[in-house]
Amino acid sequence: MLTVCLAVLAAGPGVAEVDADAVARMRAADIVILGEVHDNAAHHIGQAELIARIAPKAIVFEMLSLEQATQVNADSREDLTALAQQIGWAESGWPDFALYRPVFEAAGQTPVVGAALPRDKVRAAFERGAAEVFGAGACRFGLDAPLPPAEHEARAALQFEAHCAAMPMEMMGGMVEAQRLRDAAFSAATLDALATYGAPVVVITGNGHARKDWAMPALIARAAAQTRVHVTGFVEAPAEGGDPRYDTTIVTAPADRPDPCAAFNK
Repeated sequence: MLTVCLAVLAAGPGVAEVDADAVARMRAADIVILGEVHDNAAHHIGQAELIARIAPKAIVFEMLSLEQATQVNADSREDLTALAQQIGWAESGWPDFALYRPVFEAAGQTPVVGAALPRDKVRAAFERGAAEVFGAGACRFGLDAPLPPAEHEARAALQFEAHCAAMPMEMMGGMVEAQRLRDAAFSAATLDALATYGAPVVVITGNGHARKDWAMPALIARAAAQTRVHVTGFVEAPAEGGDPRYDTTIVTAPADRPDPCAAFNK
């Protein structure tokens, strides 16, 4: 595992100083997952640099639906501001498009794939479980089997923390099922992109979906064991002794953001 830092330039966030060997490993992979903290501009600048160096055949976006990706692929992409308006980015709930602009600029005319699920499907997984909502092929990604108790407990605790401890712990099982559904859907979309466009395929997603122990990499390994996956995590703090969740870890300064739990603490 490689841990590096982003250089910080006087003009603002810098670009990823990733050595050539690490980039070579990414280029040799079938799938390169670029994890992120969604509202950190430095992470998207780093992702953009890696996209330029990897030169993927396709890019899978957690943030785009199938319909939005179809629109992006049909557009010339000369005016990204207009394109963002056309696909309704501002209404999608994601951080400002300006943060993601470097990624789209680096993508150029590379085909994009939308992996986002409709919200009603995610809600259904919360209520009925990931396997039922995913349907045929659920067993391919292990959705038909319950999680090991220790993993379920750890994932429920992370969901509880992510939701500012403002929801009952009893609801976190549903949150975990929704996350499992999204991991499986993103993995299926990525494998389809690999079959359609060839290697390498880059995935833009949050770090929670990028981690090797139980998220997309683990599901892809289960569904297509011969597929070579390289995971790069853009994070805001180094893990003591290294971070086994990623093959390459890139550490940046934290984004300047208000306390997301402040409203619950009043």
